This record gives sequence, C-alpha cells and structure tokens, in this order.
Amino acid sequence: MGYPLCGIGVTNIKPQFCGMNKSVAIVEDNTDIRVALEQIIEASDEYTLAGSCISGEEALVKLPILNPKVVLMDIGLGGISGIEVVRELKASHPDILFMMCTIYDEDEKIFEALSAGASGYILKKTSPAKLLEGITELIEGGAPMSSQIARKVVAAFQNSPANSGSAANSTAPASGLAVLSKRENEILEMLSTGLLYKEISDKLTISSETVRKHVYHIYEKLHVSNRIEAVNKYFGR
Repeated sequence: MGYPLCGIGVTNIKPQFCGMNKSVAIVEDNTDIRVALEQIIEASDEYTLAGSCISGEEALVKLPILNPKVVLMDIGLGGISGIEVVRELKASHPDILFMMCTIYDEDEKIFEALSAGASGYILKKTSPAKLLEGITELIEGGAPMSSQIARKVVAAFQNSPANSGSAANSTAPASGLAVLSKRENEILEMLSTGLLYKEISDKLTISSETVRKHVYHIYEKLHVSNRIEAVNKYFGR
C-alpha cells in the first residue's frame, strides 16, 4: 500500500511518522527479502518504516525526500550498486546512517562499502533481533558488525602491507591492524568470535557504551585508511 509523504507519493510511507528521527528506509530489489525487512521494522516498538526502494536509481531520488535516520542498503542491486548509492548520498546527506544488509561477505565488498561511508555491515542471514540491535547501535553512535564480518576484517588487516614489516611500506598510508589501538584490536578479535557487546564489556570490565565507541572508531579508521588508492594497494591492484 502506498502513502503520500508530505504531499509526495512514495511507496510504503506512513504519513503520521513524517519528520521522526527513528525512521528506517530499505533499499532491496528482492521482493521477499524487502517485505521481510519491512515486517521486521513495522513490528518493532521503537522504529518506523520510512519507505522502501527497489533500485539504486529509485533510492537516489527518494531517500533525500524520505530523510530516514537509518537506511538498510543492499549491495547487489540491478543497476547502480548500493555502494555507489551510499557514496553519493553520504556526501550530500551526511546525517543519514547507512547499514549494508547483504549476502556479500567478500573482503573487497566490505571495505568498498566502508570507504563509501557505510556505518555498519551485517549479513542478510542475521536474525531479526540482531538486526534491530544493529539499528539501535547505529543511532546510539556505534557501528554494528556481525561476527562473520569482524573475522573478515581481522583476516584482511593481518594480511595488509602495514603488517608485513617491510621497509618499503614504512611510509605508506597507515593500514592493517597497526592502525588500530591495542584495545580496538582486542575488541575486534572478540567480535570475530561472536561475542556480544555486553559480553565484551564484561570481559574487559568496561561499559557497553565504551565498546560501541571503540567499534565506531574502528569503522572510522577503516574509512580513512581505505580510500580508493589505499583499497587498490590493499588488494594488490
């Protein structure tokens, strides 16, 4: 069913939620998955569905109008990719938080999405409860990362030039595990084993909020150290 948004016709909009800052938009070209995600958001007590888009082209037009707080973004869209949508919209709408929700767990896709401006990256097989937790983490200033993705990040960092010890890389832009603090490394390793933020906070005797901030800083450093040139070096291109 379609609802008008402030006088503009957009699919799946609840007019009573115009302007609220806990709205979630979905960009997904698979009908079954899109409907499932819509149902998860609509069934939650805390979040509202701002709207849904079925393509990157539609997202580029409608997301600025919808102005959601969080966007669940697929990568493998039919035309323009979700990563390109994030890159373009993050530049013009920096307050929108993008969480990649995808089947892809390849290193290159992960880092390309992060460097484009995504603030979180989870897999579509993530449970509804974990998905909603991830949205909460984003809004509270964290950066949700599934255990599968954390393992990929650890593996990629361990294989990066900054950890090779060669003099040739001593003046290269900071990358790899060396760019992270000791505490950030500890938290990333724990995330990769599947530990929850609360479990990590208990083990390290710090608050869950502190854990969230550390994960956010990890993502920030990934954004900085994985610009196009760095990504190309990272993957030997």
